[in-house]
Amino acid sequence: MLKGVNRQVVEVADTGSEYFERALFFVNPKYYGLTDGKLRERAQTLVTSAGAPPKSKQKDSRGKLKTAIVVVASALAGSLLTVICSAVI
Repeated sequence: MLKGVNRQVVEVADTGSEYFERALFFVNPKYYGLTDGKLRERAQTLVTSAGAPPKSKQKDSRGKLKTAIVVVASALAGSLLTVICSAVI
């Protein structure tokens, strides 16, 4: 049970996925009467069918590198423009 949560929770520790270590499922109150085995079986089915997160949710290190290059290039362009303006005035 999670601290501060007054709900029935099913934890799947072995997800069989390289992306996820464990999964927590909060049981809908109308299904509290189901057996623990049935809830765990359904949770395991959902975990196995989940698969990998979509590409849009995965961290993209190339995106961070591209952003860093744009920021540095902008700073250099600003500095160059400042030097040129100072020399003219």
